[in-house]
Amino acid sequence: MTVPTTAVKPLPAVRRSRLRVALRVLPALLLTALALAGPWLVPHVIDAPVTAPYAEPGGDAPLGGDQLGRDVLSRVLAGGRELVVTSLLVAVLVTAVAAVLGAVSALRPPLGRIVERTADVLMLLPAVLGILLVTLSWPDGGRLAVVTAAVVLGVPYAVRLVAGAAAPVAASGYVEAAAVGGERLWHLVVREVLPNLRATLLALFGLRFVAAVYLVATAGFLQVGPQPPAADWALMIRENSAGILLNPWAVLAPSIAIGLLAMSVNLAAAALVPATGRKAVSAL
Repeated sequence: MTVPTTAVKPLPAVRRSRLRVALRVLPALLLTALALAGPWLVPHVIDAPVTAPYAEPGGDAPLGGDQLGRDVLSRVLAGGRELVVTSLLVAVLVTAVAAVLGAVSALRPPLGRIVERTADVLMLLPAVLGILLVTLSWPDGGRLAVVTAAVVLGVPYAVRLVAGAAAPVAASGYVEAAAVGGERLWHLVVREVLPNLRATLLALFGLRFVAAVYLVATAGFLQVGPQPPAADWALMIRENSAGILLNPWAVLAPSIAIGLLAMSVNLAAAALVPATGRKAVSAL
């Protein structure tokens, strides 16, 4: 005889918690999807004039025209894909490299001291100067040069954070028992240390994405990477700054897009951090 079972319904508090997480993640998903799909949604050709230069919003140009009379809305829709893809790539690479180096540093203190001293030296390099050094020494690098500069500049900060979070994990009993049992370093990093740093790594990914957005946008503003007539949010700000009084939306629209993207992704990453690990990332 089998005893009928009834499904256990989630508690109201659990439902509310899931709803809060969903509401904080949804804006990031929508903005990211809009930026990725934007080039297919443009109402006008992005490099063809449709209005007078710096025309006010109206008619077929809801956000007016830019310095060449091109539709600002179309260029805003088309200008976010490269920024999003580049920033995501930088955030993933920085988080992955920092996770491995930080865990190894915690497990092997002599090596960790070398990594930390190297990180301290690299942290002294200003971000803008680092971008210029890498990209000017690699003039044909384009986006790849910007990604390389952003990763090199982002890893030192991230390594210090991960190493600090991994130190108590590496000193815990089960990790020491696995090491005494003959497990190799790679096993200790992947199977023992990193799974216990999920909260830290999620928060770190959000922070690195925000930093990458501003770093890549700074490179675009300095015309390092995308070049005119490419549609790029940072490049739009630079190109249209002279006419901000004639059509403010040519500068405000891409500026707002960059800010909203960075904030929404950071909030989403923070919302996805497990509740049990939020104290561990409060210092981030």
